[in-house]
Parts: sequence; structure tokens; C-alpha cells
Amino acid sequence: MDMMPEKKTTKQLLEEALKDQKRTPLYNPKALDELKQVFNKWQQESVQPADRENWQTIPQMVLGSGTPRDLLYTPLNNPNFDYGIDLGNSGQPPFTRGVHANMYRGRSFTRRQLAGYGGPEDTNERIKFLLDHGATGISIIFDLPTIQMYDSDDPVSTGQVGMSGVAIDSVEDMDLLFKDIALDEVTVSLVSHYPSNSAILFPMYLALAKRRGIPWDKLKGSIQNDITLEEVVRSGPEYIPPQDCFRIQCDNIEFIRKEVPLWNFMTINGYNLREFGTSAVTEMAVALANAIETLETLQDRGHDADWLGRRLAFFWSIGNDFFEEAARIRAVRRLWHRIMKHRFGAEDPRSTWMRCHVQTSGVSLTRQEPLNNVVRAGYHALAAVLGGVQSLHVDSFDEAYSVPTEEAALLSLRTQQILQEETGVTQVADPLGGSFYVEALTYEMEGRILAELDEIETLGGYVATIKDGWIHRKISNYFRKERELVESGQTRVVAENVYQSKAELPPINVFRYPEGASQRQKRRLEQLRENRDNQKVSAALAQLEKACRSGTNILPLAVACADVGCSEGELFVVFKKAFGLWKPPALW
Repeated sequence: MDMMPEKKTTKQLLEEALKDQKRTPLYNPKALDELKQVFNKWQQESVQPADRENWQTIPQMVLGSGTPRDLLYTPLNNPNFDYGIDLGNSGQPPFTRGVHANMYRGRSFTRRQLAGYGGPEDTNERIKFLLDHGATGISIIFDLPTIQMYDSDDPVSTGQVGMSGVAIDSVEDMDLLFKDIALDEVTVSLVSHYPSNSAILFPMYLALAKRRGIPWDKLKGSIQNDITLEEVVRSGPEYIPPQDCFRIQCDNIEFIRKEVPLWNFMTINGYNLREFGTSAVTEMAVALANAIETLETLQDRGHDADWLGRRLAFFWSIGNDFFEEAARIRAVRRLWHRIMKHRFGAEDPRSTWMRCHVQTSGVSLTRQEPLNNVVRAGYHALAAVLGGVQSLHVDSFDEAYSVPTEEAALLSLRTQQILQEETGVTQVADPLGGSFYVEALTYEMEGRILAELDEIETLGGYVATIKDGWIHRKISNYFRKERELVESGQTRVVAENVYQSKAELPPINVFRYPEGASQRQKRRLEQLRENRDNQKVSAALAQLEKACRSGTNILPLAVACADVGCSEGELFVVFKKAFGLWKPPALW
């Protein structure tokens, strides 16, 4: 019996595709030889012996990647650098310098701030406040019961309704959330996190658009729809198996790409994974592994990589390692272009773009002297813009201990506006391009991300590494070491373990949750169940369960459920019945 040929990893495929690529190094070999002699002489005569001995150091910082750094960078760090192959002009392959030729001169990064607390009517006020003050997009965050897919009157939801995001139980709540908001005029990110959650909340959004007479092809925005968040990052009481979660992720994509063509059907989420406890390298390697496995599955369903790639987006964390953060955005943009072109055969340049939203690091914020977080988030935001991102959220200084107040949220928005209007950094495409340090670091980050992606694929792919616990163990080990470094003082955090102040600081205005959100949600659910046609509800839920079990796409049935007034918890019950429950390796 003939053996099936072993499947090649992305790294192997790229090495084969690029091995015969004709390179034209930017640096003259004779000039490099002379530079090397001058550099060696300088190093011996001018650099202190201790610095020569410790020429490479590893910066220790929150969520660091452990990437070594030289004391000084020269063309010797990247002697084979080819301008066209490695860099190119902005808006041209391999898109290292950005996906648009004029970058922010043509269109500024979207200033997208998070909004979500209390009931839908409470968050509606915050949405209007942000839009009135210059936000150009809205990201909606949901409370824990909504994220975990339980109705607000479920015992699991006790004490959590509206506490860390907005409570949404049905399409009626979605209507209140977007009251007086023109859905066809504003871009909306529904931070739904999970594939299962996306298959519940986004159908409610679509049902709302249908009620308002807005064609789905006019809607612009994104959902997250990421198995990583549901099966790895999530801390919930009930999980469906990874293979079924991944199937729902692909169902969501297939339906949305066909029916809501301007919507980003998946925001592959590195952010929450990194904030949960991984390095900058693992964040991107895992996201790429997920994206690759997803595209392969959808190709098997008969869909074209170019058709899919045009609406795929990524979501990254930006932390304290300023130059590395900018460099790795550039690195993964180049790497994703190469993956789409050489692994998937994409021909449309737009489908090879790594388009991304970025949020500044919440884990890097401290409760001690919280106003210092304004500075931290400002540097994070600058690194993101220098990396060439498409959309940005700046965390508010008070997020270390509460939902942002209006004052803090406005300051975060102003941080973005000052970057755009007052600093001049948006007037030049890729201003860091050509830096000896940044280009060497970009090359280094690309190699490290690709190596970790290769490890995941060698282990059987991303879903396999979730099922066998590899990714859970990796997170646990990294997080433990990170905490040890902070607690020992090796990772220095201003005002927490270094430069601590005993002075009493002025009080900070703390967000106060609106009262009565839980009671309002429970009353609305009670009224919903009394006023809807429960025969239609039962029939719609039965059809959804049938689709789950048969393998057909579940999204049309989920939309039908939303349309007749099914609650979120009722849809989740169907998923649990159809797929069964799974226990994550971390809980074994």
C-alpha cells in the first residue's frame, strides 16, 4: 500500500519557493569588507571590555519575547539585504512598508475605542459620546455572561451582568444598543471573541439590520470568531470540542463572506492570547497557524484563497518593547504576503495584505500611579503607527482597575488624535524603513515567528495542539516565568518594583457602574418570552440543532433563530446538545 506523502510545513514551502530567488544586495561587498575592518577596530579600541563581553543583551520587560539585541547595528547585521525583495515601496509586495502607497496620507488609521458596560441603553450613550468626539469606529465589548453565552437571568450570570461589558440577550437588546446609530454609516467591531458566540451575536446584528431595512452588503465592520479565544484563552464552565468549535469558525466565515461581503469575517486574535500569557513571537505564530488551517479547510470546501483573503484581518497586542513592536508588525505583514502567495497561490495583491487592528497592552498597565499608564499607552500607540496598522485602540489609564470613565476614554481618543494631527509621524510612509536596527530586527522577528509556526505545524496543526494541551502548557510555562521576573525585579516596572513612591497621590475618578442593569435585563427577557411566538422559537431551535448535527452551515439557521426572538442562552444550549462538552487540558 502506497504511503501518503508527508505534508510540508509553511517553512518548508517558503524555503522551496524562495531558494532560487535572485537577490541584489543593497550593500557593496567591498564596502562591507572595509566596514567590517573599521567596525572591528572601533569595537576593540572604543567599546568598554564589559560591553564587548556583553555585546548582546536580552531586554527584560512585561510580555517580552527574549530577542537578543546588539549594542550597535550596522549593515553587517543584514549584509544580504535586498531592497526590492525584503522591503519594497509602500503599497507594493512584500508590503513590509505598508499596504497602501500613501499610507496615512490617504487614510488615517481608524480611531476605534472600546465601549461596553451596563445594559444596552447605557452603552448606547457611550457610543454616541465617542462618535461625537471624533471616533471613526466603534468596538463593542460584552459582559461575561454574554461572552460565555448565558442569558442574564441564568444562575451562572449572577453578579456579572453588565459588569465588564454590555449585556446582550436578544435582538431586542441589539436594537437598544444601536438606537439612533446608522449601521450602514459606521464601522462596528463586535468583540464577540468566540466562534460560537459569533454565530449567536452576529446573527442578532444581521436580524437588526434586516428589521431596519438595511441591506447586508452595506454593513462594514468585523467580528473576532477565533477558536483560540474559545478553547484556550477562555475561562468558562462549559466548552464544546475543538473540532466543532473550528467547524463553527469556518461556517461563520463561509456565510459572512457570501452574504455580508464588506464585513471582516474573522479577526484572528493574537491580542488576547498574548495578554493571557505568551510572547510577541507566540502571539503571531499561533495566529498564523490558525489562519493557515482555516484557509486550507475553506479551500477544501471549494472556496478560492483570493476570495477569502480580501476580508481576513488580524488583531495584535502592542507592548513595551518599542522597536520590536514596530518591527514585528512589519515582519508579519511581509511573512503573511509570502504565505498567501506561495502557500495558497493568491494572485490578487489585496488578498495578501496583512490588515490589522491593534490595541495597546492592558497587562502592561499598573494600579500603582495609574497616570503613568497614559505614557505607556502613548508609546504603545506610537509603535503601532510606526508599524503601519490600519486600526488602533488606546487603553485608558484606569483600565488597570475599572471600566474607563468618560474622562479616561476621551483622553485615550485624544492620544490617537494628537499622534495623527500634531506629531507628523503619519506624513511619511514607514519612517523607520532602512534603519540598520529595525531592518535586522524585522528579519529576526520574521524568522522566529516562522520557526514557531513550523513547530505547530509539525505537531499536527493548530487544532491538534489545542486538543493535546501543547498550547496550554506553553502559556502556563511562559506566564510562570514572566511573574517570576517581575517579582524578582529583573523585569523592571516603574512605580511597582522600581522607583516606588511613598507620596500620597491625588484621588482618581473611578467608573461607577449604572445601577439596575441586571434587573432591567431580566425584565426584558421575561417580556421577550411572553411576547414572542414560542412555537416559531422551538421550530427555529430544532432546525439549528439539525444543522449542527448534519454538518450543513449553521449560520442561516442562527439568523432565523435571532429573527424570531431566541435568546443567546437558548442557542448555546443547542450547541451543547448537538456537539457535547469538552474539558480543556488545563482542567484535566
